[in-house]
Amino acid sequence: MPSVLSPERAEILGLEALGWLAGDQAGLERFLMASGVSEADLRQAAGSPGLTVAILDFLLSHEDLLQAFCQATGTDSVLLHHARRLLQPSTNWEA
Repeated sequence: MPSVLSPERAEILGLEALGWLAGDQAGLERFLMASGVSEADLRQAAGSPGLTVAILDFLLSHEDLLQAFCQATGTDSVLLHHARRLLQPSTNWEA
């Protein structure tokens, strides 16, 4: 099945997910605890390909947050799966 997203749109979707997660304090705290990084590290790495992948992985592994993001943004969850497949597999997003 061909991808329905360009790599650029996949990156933008990942950034939208980061922005949404940053506005959801409980979700953000869950991400920070799961990843072991600080908010300062998160700000520094914002926009890096590895962080984008990490955010998508996190949302895709937490159904409640995935559904909340999709509902809030009008995004089909399938697009997040496509975006994740398009982006690099590495989750090393150290700045």
